[in-house]
Amino acid sequence: MAMSPFASEEDDGLMNEINMTPLVDVMLVLLIVFMVTIPVIRHAVKIDLPHASSQKEDAKPAQINISIEADGTVLWDGTQVDDAALNQKIAAAAQTTPQPELHLNADRKVQYERVAQVMSAAQSGGLTKLGFVTDPAHH
Repeated sequence: MAMSPFASEEDDGLMNEINMTPLVDVMLVLLIVFMVTIPVIRHAVKIDLPHASSQKEDAKPAQINISIEADGTVLWDGTQVDDAALNQKIAAAAQTTPQPELHLNADRKVQYERVAQVMSAAQSGGLTKLGFVTDPAHH
């Protein structure tokens, strides 16, 4: 005797296996879609592109090393410069093409304000590529 009015003795054996028909239908549709799209993908559009005579430019931009010593002295590629000369050199370097990269070496004891002044001078002079050079920590 079943407790539910809808349950009967024959219902126990109905859901023994999964109906595979919808799955097979989906797989056949996907197979047809791939069979149609793969030949289309292989046939790339052939375009006769114009040829330019210019050489590929592999020239890496120049590097300028600016060092700030612990007392605030600024060195441009190893030669000491004051703030006015630094601004002139930055302005001249900003006009060159490709624009040089500025590598900033700051002593660990230098005041942050001095580093910020040099960075500000580089930005106002037009140099956009600036990198900090650090020594990796030795453990």
